[in-house]
Amino acid sequence: MPRVAATPGRWEGDPAVSDPQESPEERPRPQFGEYATPEEQRARIRQPSVTDHLSDGIAPPPPAAPPVLPPPAPVSGAAVRRPRLIDRVATFVLLGYGLVTVLSAIPQFVDFTGFVSTLSQVMGLRSDLPVPASGRAWGIAAAVVLGVGWLATFVLSWAVTRSGRLAFWIPLVAGAVINILASFLVVVPLLSDPAFLTAIQSVGVIAPSSTAT
Repeated sequence: MPRVAATPGRWEGDPAVSDPQESPEERPRPQFGEYATPEEQRARIRQPSVTDHLSDGIAPPPPAAPPVLPPPAPVSGAAVRRPRLIDRVATFVLLGYGLVTVLSAIPQFVDFTGFVSTLSQVMGLRSDLPVPASGRAWGIAAAVVLGVGWLATFVLSWAVTRSGRLAFWIPLVAGAVINILASFLVVVPLLSDPAFLTAIQSVGVIAPSSTAT
């Protein structure tokens, strides 16, 4: 004879039906999940779910409004403008210094004979050193590099400044790269001239090459 169901859908002796007098340790473990603790059961009773409200014919309560956070403190306009102003001043001061340097170096590179004479006096060499035939072409190339490089640096610095980003480093880096390239162009014809190399070796700038005997 089947036993009478203690609750709808449950029979006495069913492992899923726990004895009220059984301790939590003696109750069988559920197939899925865990038993709710007494604190969770009390919280469930105090805060019924939306399904419970709908089954009772009661409209569920509206969801709790999110907490209203205070608006962030506005950033002072002077604090924002000051770094940009300092960056712009530094950028254009460096560009101005670079322009003066370029305008003074271009005539010297174009007049390659005068450039070699000035360089010889600075290095303590003879003033009547022969000028390489290809020296003028290399000097003009160095002058073009200086002029085009400064223009490109100005355009890039202006664009970065207008976008609000730091731009003072652009004239510094570009100036170093352009000067190294221009110096390389004017040194190539001099180092390829045997007479100039002999004059440099005579004053000890470059050690003379020794030949094995």
